[in-house]
Amino acid sequence: MDKVSAQQSSVMLRAGRPEDALPCGTILYEAFRDIAEQHSFTPDFPSAEFAADMLSELLAHPTVYAVVAETEDGRIIGSNFLWEGDTIAGIGPTTVDPAAQNRSVGRRLMEHVLQRVQEKRYAGVRLVQAAHNSRSLALYTKLGFDLREPLANLQGQPFSLAIPGRTVRPATEADFTVCNQLCYRIHGHDRAGELKDAVERGTATLVQCDGRVSGYTTEIGFFGHAVGENNEDLKALIGAAPAFYGSGFYVPMRNADLFRWCLKHGLRVIQTETLMSLGLYNEPTGAFLPSVLY
Repeated sequence: MDKVSAQQSSVMLRAGRPEDALPCGTILYEAFRDIAEQHSFTPDFPSAEFAADMLSELLAHPTVYAVVAETEDGRIIGSNFLWEGDTIAGIGPTTVDPAAQNRSVGRRLMEHVLQRVQEKRYAGVRLVQAAHNSRSLALYTKLGFDLREPLANLQGQPFSLAIPGRTVRPATEADFTVCNQLCYRIHGHDRAGELKDAVERGTATLVQCDGRVSGYTTEIGFFGHAVGENNEDLKALIGAAPAFYGSGFYVPMRNADLFRWCLKHGLRVIQTETLMSLGLYNEPTGAFLPSVLY
């Protein structure tokens, strides 16, 4: 057995457990900080504790599947998460301890969740990849993912701006059907599970034009997505957001009008990302903001 094969065989994969939040969160923070600092970017997470708190929620979420990589002596060196609550699955965050690079751990974590995608017969799976991370870009491309959309990660202060002709209000359970139908018209699938969670958390809002629903968002932030019939709907949702949660939000850079509008209102580009897909993908027929998953 060669050295690489021996190193791979000494790493075991298992299902994630609640008690993995701190070691996985520490690796998540250090891995993202390491690659960000190599390119003089701001790290995605402010601290290991912040990352661990986030992973605690994921490890407890009923529709999120977690896999952990650990050495023979029980030391965790990586993790991956598959979001299984909707028609399209989402992957992330995927991280490997910087000290355990070059052992194919990242590839094994990705292959593991992709095998689960096949077994559960998802129509497609997607992720958002940091554009400056050439290694992950190459890995995901070799695994079959296609590049779909260049994204700008924007941060800044909310600006409490109303858009003429648009009204924004909290979304409720009574809005599920119309919001899901709107998402389906734009993407060819809905995100009903995420919308339901957001309404229960109280973060989902919708926008109305001429008395009808023309867009919605689960939140303007890291884990939030949004759809709208046009850019004015998304501008209304962004303008009404009380905060930009997590590490900011993502705007498709091909949507030059919306991207420019955000910059003119004081938001700044922190880094660029790439939306990638494997399986079902329809070119959006309306305006949208992806989450950190897709």
